[in-house]
Amino acid sequence: MTVPDGGLPLALTMGEPAGIGGELALAAWARRAEGVPPFFVLDDPDRLRILAGSLGWDVPIAVMAPDQVAEQARAVFAAALPVVPLPQPVRATSGHPTPVTAAAVMGAIETAVALVRAGQAGAVVTNPVQKETLYAAGFRHPGQTEFLGALAGVERPIMMLAAPELRVVPVTVHIPLAEVPHRLTAEAIVHAGRVTHAAMRDWFGIATPRLAVAGLNPHAGEGGSLGREEETIIAPALAALQADGIAVRGPVPPDALFTAAARPGYDAALCMYHDQALIPLKALAFDDGVNLTLGLPFVRTSPDHGTALDIAGTGKARPDALLAALRLGQRLASRAT
Repeated sequence: MTVPDGGLPLALTMGEPAGIGGELALAAWARRAEGVPPFFVLDDPDRLRILAGSLGWDVPIAVMAPDQVAEQARAVFAAALPVVPLPQPVRATSGHPTPVTAAAVMGAIETAVALVRAGQAGAVVTNPVQKETLYAAGFRHPGQTEFLGALAGVERPIMMLAAPELRVVPVTVHIPLAEVPHRLTAEAIVHAGRVTHAAMRDWFGIATPRLAVAGLNPHAGEGGSLGREEETIIAPALAALQADGIAVRGPVPPDALFTAAARPGYDAALCMYHDQALIPLKALAFDDGVNLTLGLPFVRTSPDHGTALDIAGTGKARPDALLAALRLGQRLASRAT
């Protein structure tokens, strides 16, 4: 058994313990011969042992010391799944999340960030969380993206969804659709465009990134007859980005932007709201889409799916998106250093 050479191991968070995160970590390690970069999990080792046993999977667990995990994880990865234990035991029933475990979920993310910033990990890879459960325990961030931004001291991190066929950035994210026209601003589009351009250049290695910007309204407003946001908000943002020397075009009618003929014409698309970005991405790459956070001082990736409580604990969950997140995390981290 061999593992890829070079670089620090990746820090994989526990995610929602009643969901599929644990079995995805076990399954990803079981497929380590498929070019999976070395990683370690922030979790309760006993929980993972019990889970592996219940699934009938032979996954040895090796407990790591946080201050030595960079060296230890790579040394044992071929023979065992490295785990950095959390301060308290974590017990959960598959499919039944509880706020009792929320502190451990958030603690795993905090520890992963600390280890990356201490040079013990190359990137943070987050398993899916159950946000309702975190909210019930006092979590005050819209999602993991914003929580990671707060931990890193970054006020406005940017979410990107990436797959081999498409990269998309929602300018507005977790807000009701009815609020999008009122909260969409030229300044927000410009910020997203600048951060995306820098990430495409520095992390993805594209010397001159090409950005496309979707319209908000059908037919991109059709000259104002179907809405004026394209003229009053999007067009000024495009002018500001072009003044920065960024190759950007739009507003492009949303129903034409994601076709097979259109996609080769840009490296990333800025979308005006959450589903405008995620529907085409998931339609094209549901099993291997990756969520990554731009604008942080470290790389963070995540599988682009949820906790799948309905199949948690059955072993049916496919690890493809997690494998894609691990591979992309390693690739981007190697360019970011």
